[in-house]
Amino acid sequence: MFLLIIGVLALFAGFAINTPALAFSRYSRPIKLIGVILIVLGFLTASVRQIDAGRVGVISLFGNVSDRTLNSGLNLVNPLATVTEFDIKTQNYTMSASNDEGQKIGDDAIRVLTADGLEVVIDLTVLYRMIPADAPKIFSEIGTDYTDKIVRPITRTRIRDNAVYYDAVALYSTRRDEFQSRIYKTIDTDFRKRGLLLEQLLIRNINLPNSVKQTIESKINAEQEAQKMQFVLQKERQEAERKRVEAQGIADYQKILSTGLSDRQLQYEQIKAQRELAASPNAKIVIMGGRSNTPLILNEK
Repeated sequence: MFLLIIGVLALFAGFAINTPALAFSRYSRPIKLIGVILIVLGFLTASVRQIDAGRVGVISLFGNVSDRTLNSGLNLVNPLATVTEFDIKTQNYTMSASNDEGQKIGDDAIRVLTADGLEVVIDLTVLYRMIPADAPKIFSEIGTDYTDKIVRPITRTRIRDNAVYYDAVALYSTRRDEFQSRIYKTIDTDFRKRGLLLEQLLIRNINLPNSVKQTIESKINAEQEAQKMQFVLQKERQEAERKRVEAQGIADYQKILSTGLSDRQLQYEQIKAQRELAASPNAKIVIMGGRSNTPLILNEK
């Protein structure tokens, strides 16, 4: 555009000095020629617009926004048109309680009220990108600052709207994934209506009130103690079962001995015991009575 303006000025200057009365009128034709060349070069350079990778261009001419978007690379446009570039790469917007983590300085976490009336603080990161075909719509209806006008308010509002269906403890533990899936669907629907695509919604942290944290810790400790007691009781039951089986075995053995041994078997067992005692090196004299009352004397000699 700069060369085009300079060329037009040079062309006007060439016509202005094209007067025989002027001493430098002989430079009129060269100046006009230079002006034409600059106009042509300016027109060509102003008509060619380069769009970087990961961006698209939106054309506007005298307030009218074209529906055509310029893709990355070189594009031919009206030299008088204005091209506004938009980033179509994945972007993130973080709302955190930490001062140096979010896009806003200071505590920017989302404070919501749960179904049980408690205040929960949520740290969140939104991953999104612009739909390239909807760039002209965003430019004409929202502008270039769509992050503050669309991403931030919609995200915070939808999280507050959906948090009221959950208790604080459930939101923190058992139903956290369900809550994240629910808010993802609602936010994604609103984003698509505005020309944005929600890629991922990351709940970084959920902070509960101190009273609720203490209650959860007490509950966890109680559950651990209950599990420990169940283990002890199970071990005691197993030990009692082992002793019962052992006692039953001894009783069965005694019953078998009292009812199943005959006289001949007892005599046979007696003879075996006598032989074992006789073979013992410590045996000196062993006197055993039998049915015949005949003592048996064994000497090591």
